[in-house]
Amino acid sequence: MHREDFPMLENDIVYFDNGATTLKSKRVVDSMDKYYLEHTSNIHRGDYDSAVITNELYDGTRDVVSHFINCDSREVIFTSGTTMSINMVVFGFMKYYLTDKDEVLLTKSEHASNILPWIVLAEEIGFKIKYIDLDDNYELTLDNVKKSITDKTKVISIAHVTNVIGDVRDIKSIGEICKKKNIILNVDGAQSVPHMKVDFKDMNIDFLSFSGHKMGGPTGVGVLVGRYELLEKMKPLCYGGGMNNYFEDDNSYELKEIPTRFEAGTPAIAEVIGLRSAILYLEDIGIDNIHKHEMELKKYLVDKLEKIDNITIYNKNSNSGIIAFNVDGVFAQDTSVFLNHYKIAVRAGNHCAKELKDVIGIKNTVRVSMYLYNNKEDIDRLVEALKNNKEIFNVVL
Repeated sequence: MHREDFPMLENDIVYFDNGATTLKSKRVVDSMDKYYLEHTSNIHRGDYDSAVITNELYDGTRDVVSHFINCDSREVIFTSGTTMSINMVVFGFMKYYLTDKDEVLLTKSEHASNILPWIVLAEEIGFKIKYIDLDDNYELTLDNVKKSITDKTKVISIAHVTNVIGDVRDIKSIGEICKKKNIILNVDGAQSVPHMKVDFKDMNIDFLSFSGHKMGGPTGVGVLVGRYELLEKMKPLCYGGGMNNYFEDDNSYELKEIPTRFEAGTPAIAEVIGLRSAILYLEDIGIDNIHKHEMELKKYLVDKLEKIDNITIYNKNSNSGIIAFNVDGVFAQDTSVFLNHYKIAVRAGNHCAKELKDVIGIKNTVRVSMYLYNNKEDIDRLVEALKNNKEIFNVVL
């Protein structure tokens, strides 16, 4: 699917580490090159022609994002990525919202970026972190969400799609519950926004974070989307040029309107322009087509893996293009090194989901995560390599 748009695939590799970062299309790289070679300038500072072009591309990217996920363009804040976006929510909003009497609900399959900031803030404020139980498939059910909510629950902070199990949470239904109970819903969209339709308004999301580099865009840029009335109460984590109207020697100051007040200093301009190109590229293909393609590939891979001896799959039923598995008796990293011998790139380890081991009973797994440019030939190469899994130690050692 559009493999010709990705020059890195010309190196005869099979790239299955899309959950960590995706390959970049020539269209994205060309848009960034054009900024650097033809109209380099800072934003919101110059009155010359190239600055006007840059301003239009940068600010216009908010409209592209708002169309892509159905939010108000004023609610789009550019960040360095999902990690920074969640930290802004936790330390810019929740720090002034939560008390020591409150509870925050997470799950043990969350990425570090959606657990560690809460642990740090809980240490400071004293609120309680509770973990919603996962079912026998290590997935989050609506019933378990309902059972975990108490009168003290003020926030539910979860991934839309988890980065190891790959389960797709029913965010819309959870959002409806949160809205009725006045609970803030913070959603990590790093593994969902690039792969399936996410509707910020329809899903009743309060804060949504995602990264450019996981959706065919550049590294170093991401998005935080928040309901405007909540952003009005959020404090910036960074102060400086570009985000203030004035400051005086009597210590008075005035910040600019949302979202500019949250983007101090010179931002990642080329990266925002690259993100714009990446989103437009995904829209041209169709996000539903991408999800359908990934699910067809996943079924094809699971069917093949189940026929290989010594393979344990941990999430064969999840509704995303992520598969976590191990070769029995083999350390996950050894399997990854073995597959690299065949020019197959996968991820091995705990995948920054360090508490998931408490649920699945194992610390490290091999992860295959697919994207639009993967195909059945990629899967066939992986399967043929894994059929030789008894040779892993001969290759690794």
